[in-house]
Amino acid sequence: MSTYEDRLKALREELAKRKLDGFVVPLTDEHMSEYVGAYAQRLAWLTGFQGSAGSAVVLPAEAAIFVDGRYTLQVREQVDGAHWSYQSVPQTSIAEWLKEHAPQGGRIGYDPWLHTRGWVKAARAALAEKGAELVAVDTNPVDAVWPDRPDPSKARLIVHADTVAGKSSAAKRQDVADWLAARKADAVVVSALDSLAWLLNVRGEDVERTPVALAYAIVQSDGTADLFVAPEKLGDDVAKHLGNAVRRHPRNAFAGFLSELGGKTVAVDPERAVAAIFETLDTAGAKVVEARDPTVLAKAVKNEAEVSGHRSAQLRDGAALVRFLHWLSVEAPKGGLTELAASDKLEEFRRGTGLLRDLSFDTISGAGPNGAVVHYRVTEQTNRTIELNSLFLVDSGGQYEDGTTDVTRTVAVGMPTAEMKDRFTRVLRGHVALARAVFPVGTRGGQLDVLARQFLWEAGVDYAHGTGHGVGSYLSVHEGPQRIATFGGGDEPLQAGMFLSNEPGYYKSGEYGIRIENLVLVEAREIAGAEREMLGFETLTFAPIDRELIDVGVLSPAERAWIDGYHAAVRERIGPQLEGEAKAWLDSVTRPL
Repeated sequence: MSTYEDRLKALREELAKRKLDGFVVPLTDEHMSEYVGAYAQRLAWLTGFQGSAGSAVVLPAEAAIFVDGRYTLQVREQVDGAHWSYQSVPQTSIAEWLKEHAPQGGRIGYDPWLHTRGWVKAARAALAEKGAELVAVDTNPVDAVWPDRPDPSKARLIVHADTVAGKSSAAKRQDVADWLAARKADAVVVSALDSLAWLLNVRGEDVERTPVALAYAIVQSDGTADLFVAPEKLGDDVAKHLGNAVRRHPRNAFAGFLSELGGKTVAVDPERAVAAIFETLDTAGAKVVEARDPTVLAKAVKNEAEVSGHRSAQLRDGAALVRFLHWLSVEAPKGGLTELAASDKLEEFRRGTGLLRDLSFDTISGAGPNGAVVHYRVTEQTNRTIELNSLFLVDSGGQYEDGTTDVTRTVAVGMPTAEMKDRFTRVLRGHVALARAVFPVGTRGGQLDVLARQFLWEAGVDYAHGTGHGVGSYLSVHEGPQRIATFGGGDEPLQAGMFLSNEPGYYKSGEYGIRIENLVLVEAREIAGAEREMLGFETLTFAPIDRELIDVGVLSPAERAWIDGYHAAVRERIGPQLEGEAKAWLDSVTRPL
């Protein structure tokens, strides 16, 4: 089946065989993951869409793909508008769209291992208005027509040492047991892959760019746990590390185990656990308590070892990025340098540290108009040359055993236009405003979001993504529950010890993109005479900001002082790791404005 049109036709034929009038295809796996293994890339296989978030609905005579603002341009480049209509989230939803488009009295299929119970409830209610019904499938029809679908990864689990984790798995499981006792519950289901990795101090290689392993866990009220993972994925080192308190079962025994929990009180996270888990427990006669996975907040608030490890990772990663930016300053103006060559070179500098485990996501290497595609991923087909008098945006990161990094820099190659400098300076001033913010304990990320947008708003422009996301500790580069955003999250109170990104941007479709991203640590702030406990941000990322793009004249004294202070810190921390021309270049680009 060579074309996407053929694949869509094959799926429609399969649905007809199953007496279904439609099917919903989300981009996720049985763990509600954002980034998924190759075996779960059903949306990409069916549509050609390569983004990291989206869903599709296939009906007999029409089909729609749903993406958020990060992918507005990308979806139109990758998915054929002759066969798919483009839908914007959150302006519309699958449930709303189905209410309008599903056939009267139709049967719309869904895979209960790929949706939350909340989604099922909303979609079912919307379809009921049409006299249509939502039908759970036993096996996924996309899998039935995907002939060369990869198997789930067989990579072995990796022990994540307690010295790097900062707390033993036994101690973490005891905290969960105490949490269960407070709720008078017998067990909790841990189905999110990063939660499981954090809880058991293990990592894996089952998802590209995210060091997690395909498994489920159920933690019991005595602090013991049942782990469900393919047996061939467990080496002797991991078995010894887990010990007798973590009982091992095959991964495919998970549903059967759930069905034996009748009469027990079981906590399940409605946001992170799929509908099938709830349905299996309900059918078994368990008392299900909806509660947020108890590892989520514990994982987000980093301990001393995690913070210290992250600082080390940032210094190493910062030196690799600075070597790349120096190289780029020499090579790009010569002409002929491509996006792929640039991203390959950046990875080479990171690998040169000798400690890189993986990238933390596919590098966004966007020249000129490709920089305006927020989550752009360069391919052989889209690979542009970095032209003179244009902007180049590079968003990248590394996975190291001691930390996960994520950093964006936008650089001028040649002479930027007045508009480019204006927009860049507005983005920078927003970045600085957020970096300098001081706020009371209890403040939510959504309350700070406007700080980063204010100077863009003054010019009547904005950006269609959040300003900040949480980051894991040698885990997912996008980690909750904290976010700095006015939509799609941002309601979690920020706490000392949380990592976040600070990444405002501006995107001019068809011309250029700008983003400045550092990672920050939420920290306590001592203020003389303060009547409330206050927090602020410590910047953790060290790499120069392109002074050629800064309109110094519009900066306030406080903004100038922050930028000069930041550049002095970059010079002080990264300089000693460099020598020769790279060091001289860094000294030059970080001198006071």
